[in-house]
Amino acid sequence: MTTSLAPGASAPTPPDTASDDAASRRRPPHLGSSGSRWQRLAFGSDQARWVRPSGFGLVVASAFLYLWNLTSSGYANSFYAAAIQAGSKDWTAWFFGSLDAGNAITVDKPPAAFWIPGLLGRLFGFNSFTMLLPEALAGVASVALMYAAVKRVSGPAAGLLAGGALAATPVAALMFRFNNPDAMLTFALVLAAYMTVRAIEKAGWKWLVGAGAVIGFAFLTKMLQGVIIVPALGLAYLWAAPTTLRRRIVHLLGALGGIVVVAGAYILAFTLTPTSIRPYMAGSQTNSFLELTFGYNGFARIFGNRGGGFGGTSGAAADAGAAAGTGGLAGGLTGGFPGGGNGGGPGGGASFGGSAGLLRMFGSSFGTEISWLLPAALILLVAGLWFTRRAARTDRVRASLIIWGGWTIVTAGVFSFMTGTVHPYYAIALAPGIAGLVGIGGAELWRGRAYWPSRIVLAATVLVTSIWTAVLLGRDSSWLPWLKFVVVILGVLTAVALLVRLDRLRFGAVSVVLAALLASGLGTTAFTVATASVGHTGSIPTSGPSGQNGFGGGFGNRTGFGGFRNGLSTESSGTAGTGAAGTTPGGGFGGGPGGDVSASSELVALLEQTTTKWSAATNGSNSAASLELASNTNVIAMGGFTGSDPYPSLDQFKTMVANGEISYYIAGGGMGGGGFGGRGGGSGSDTSAITQWVESNFQATTVGSTTVYKLVK
Repeated sequence: MTTSLAPGASAPTPPDTASDDAASRRRPPHLGSSGSRWQRLAFGSDQARWVRPSGFGLVVASAFLYLWNLTSSGYANSFYAAAIQAGSKDWTAWFFGSLDAGNAITVDKPPAAFWIPGLLGRLFGFNSFTMLLPEALAGVASVALMYAAVKRVSGPAAGLLAGGALAATPVAALMFRFNNPDAMLTFALVLAAYMTVRAIEKAGWKWLVGAGAVIGFAFLTKMLQGVIIVPALGLAYLWAAPTTLRRRIVHLLGALGGIVVVAGAYILAFTLTPTSIRPYMAGSQTNSFLELTFGYNGFARIFGNRGGGFGGTSGAAADAGAAAGTGGLAGGLTGGFPGGGNGGGPGGGASFGGSAGLLRMFGSSFGTEISWLLPAALILLVAGLWFTRRAARTDRVRASLIIWGGWTIVTAGVFSFMTGTVHPYYAIALAPGIAGLVGIGGAELWRGRAYWPSRIVLAATVLVTSIWTAVLLGRDSSWLPWLKFVVVILGVLTAVALLVRLDRLRFGAVSVVLAALLASGLGTTAFTVATASVGHTGSIPTSGPSGQNGFGGGFGNRTGFGGFRNGLSTESSGTAGTGAAGTTPGGGFGGGPGGDVSASSELVALLEQTTTKWSAATNGSNSAASLELASNTNVIAMGGFTGSDPYPSLDQFKTMVANGEISYYIAGGGMGGGGFGGRGGGSGSDTSAITQWVESNFQATTVGSTTVYKLVK
């Protein structure tokens, strides 16, 4: 049923052909359909007795890893937590991804990732567990699908290796226990790849159209990042599906139709819904879903932007923000980023992915997140394509190498060279591609170890992986300093054992396999377990043993920005950032007068007593989200996440106040006050104008340490 990656290897036989019937008649003693119903359920009827229990064990281990002490991260990213809370209270907020249940403005992402957590919150109450449970289950399902997809092509051992590699990736453990959209995105992409593998087996157009529909859902999770693997899936089917070229093209057009129907249906619903009854689309300047798709969350992420702020701010808004808040922006940036620079571009800080270039995935920002097995995956991809070069067109091993290899190359290439905003946790989207290559390539080379080229490549792969693991472990000299020496020694011994064929000795094969697994996987597994053992909060979380948080500590180190609070409610483990950076009066990105609003007990109590549609309005989504979570009320996030969104306008705000819909205006907040657009942290035109109008017409009072303006009589 499978073939080894050895010179002259032939294509694997599909599992549903007549050869399987013949194989079942020659089934060895350890296979069979005899025994009780429970034995058949536990061990299966047509495979070795270890296969089903081992697959079940992989799923259970993944579930333990992702579900244990799940609520240690509290509300995780308060920005998305507020949207999930809003969706649990209001159906309009749920459908459109509003940041507040009053439906003023959305988060700057499509809403699909928040639908299931929002439903659970509505059914069982919104809290950390109901919010994070779908993320963890998405991780378990991703591991199971990874196992199933690779097992169908290269057998159960390869499936275990691939599923284990995905589970043992640090950034996967980070994001499958977090509430960013990336967990649901990864699950959808793995599901689409599995369905494509099934489609290739017998040119099954239904499977392929289903894969397209799932990609459409991935688009509704994180927009263009959801379609990043489409070239790999399409090329694999076009090359290897066992039917005519004409039918392959027609089937691919059907899959494209699946993408368009699912994604287009939501875009159409959003576009046709009157703006008076839906929230403003954050991240856009024209209240447009498509502008957000191709602008702020699209090409601006890849190519950067002219304004220098947060990828996507453009035109007049960027110019106004830069002009009005130069002092705060410069103070915040130069206080943290070496040499300044915007996120992800040259000179960018660790929280923004470091400098763009070929080696970014191996650098200080992405390296420990994703690159543990990346050298092995690249070696195995090249070897696999070379050893299957003479195989039949329909060879399923090579088709899977195209899927997982194309996934890896395209995703790593985009992340490496994009010059807009990029965060290390994005790398979870790269993990399944690496896992698929490691599973298929490792298992197939092991089967072909009798051929010296296969043996040499396998030995080199293990040795290189162990050395790179030691390099990554050495980046934190205080954490398990002895482990890097262990993996290098194991790598050298395993490489020697493979070259001299110690696997031919009694128990030699088992010993060599075990040593190879430890040499290649011990470091990444230990780092993954350490990641899952601590809580993570903030907007830019990073994996590792110390629970580093983004947007919560000082600006410029691995903890990210100062002044952005992490889940300021009684359920959150995050604490208020004090904000060391940003020394100008505007506060830069730090705390202080222009920094994030502190959800003090006095302020929370004040908001809880309100009866208006919105308890308050403040500048920026992070401040609004923190106040919403702490008070369980609706707060308008003026200017959106970056403070540059032209919502609400001064006239809209005046109308809301005149209608008695907002109780208080809370000063401060935004992207560090002056840093992104002047006094209120807004775009320098809309939110700053609102701030000036409020200051001129309403009396300021101090609640806790916060300046508050009462807007209702």
